[in-house]
Amino acid sequence: MSPDASNNSSVAMRLALEALRSGVPNRAAVKILGCNQPHVESRFIEMLGESEETSGFKENARGMLVSGDFGSGKSHLLVHLEQLALEHNFICSKVAISKETPMYDLGKVFTSAMESGRLPDRSGRLIEELGQSLVHDSEEYATFFEWANEAAESGEINQLFSASLLVHERIDDLFLGNEIEAFWAGSRILKSKVNDGLRQIGQYQNFRFRMPKAAELPPQQLRFALELIKGAGYRGWVILLDEIELIGSYSLLQRGRSYAELARWMGQVSGEEYPGLIVVGTVTDDFATAIISPDGQKKDHDYIRPKMEANSRYNNIAGRSVTGMHMLERQCVPLKPPESDDVAATVEKLQTLYSDAYSWEAPPIDAKVGGAGIYGRMRYQVRRAINEWDLLRLRPDSSPETEAHEFTTSYEENRDLEAPAHEGDAE
Repeated sequence: MSPDASNNSSVAMRLALEALRSGVPNRAAVKILGCNQPHVESRFIEMLGESEETSGFKENARGMLVSGDFGSGKSHLLVHLEQLALEHNFICSKVAISKETPMYDLGKVFTSAMESGRLPDRSGRLIEELGQSLVHDSEEYATFFEWANEAAESGEINQLFSASLLVHERIDDLFLGNEIEAFWAGSRILKSKVNDGLRQIGQYQNFRFRMPKAAELPPQQLRFALELIKGAGYRGWVILLDEIELIGSYSLLQRGRSYAELARWMGQVSGEEYPGLIVVGTVTDDFATAIISPDGQKKDHDYIRPKMEANSRYNNIAGRSVTGMHMLERQCVPLKPPESDDVAATVEKLQTLYSDAYSWEAPPIDAKVGGAGIYGRMRYQVRRAINEWDLLRLRPDSSPETEAHEFTTSYEENRDLEAPAHEGDAE
């Protein structure tokens, strides 16, 4: 190995160690350590297989919720599932629920998923790579094109989508093509732009459509994106929703809307079909007890439905909200705590990684499962090992001991997470 290659390898290994130390493992770290949640992995692979085997347009989305406390390995698991999805020829996006991507706003979550999307065989921006991947004389594209026209005729999507697809296929205008792709990825587009494109290809007389309302666009863009992904030759779209527990910091009505959106993402909304979509969401294991339960802090089980039904804007999704709450209460798959063999195998892999990263023989560290709270979690064992090796490498005469402090999730309402005034709720 050349000196430059050796240096690059050491840097990559050190970056993996720092990612593990911070509790946000990168892909390299997850590949090295693997995943100790076989029950979740097997269910996920099953969902991938089910999606691959079914080609009918009425197959709905598939979803799974995974619960665990802070430091139990939820983020590590999602990175592992991302790698599995890519290996099975799925597009994969990871979206962290946050102020910028509130759970109750389908449009923002969709746009974030498009921005963060990874392809199995390409490294560019998702929507641009999808546009370039369309092979107009392929069977996949023909199926996609036929679906777009039939869906537009039936009213499932606005005719704007089928018109923009035809213009994208036939026009030799890079700027307009980019605007159309941006529209497919969640942006708005002027009707005049698409009409100009239709005129240039002699198809203006065949399309007469009204522009969809803003609220109508996100579900149609999601539906179209799924067929676009399959039309480009991929199996489907895996979306990983991290930190769903942030819902607990929203106002009451925003929580209700979030539960309704969760039901949509998980394929539990009657009359809405999203074939090819697989969603995995992570949430803290005390969320349902603290937020939804009648005995919890906020008692959403008692208050959400009446609040939604009393609001003329959202009373039509009150039932969806209940569905979303039921899923969080009853359908979460809990992460299994690490066993002694898991901890020993992980620390052994870390020891080899650390030794190679710093060209220093890291000594064995006694890492046994057990202990209350944070002391029984894999994150504690990983950070403890890395930190103690650091001290021993820099101060060989030291006798490091690690002290940990428990982190408790706060579900206090946070006004910073609420929508701007023009998007606000009449509460």
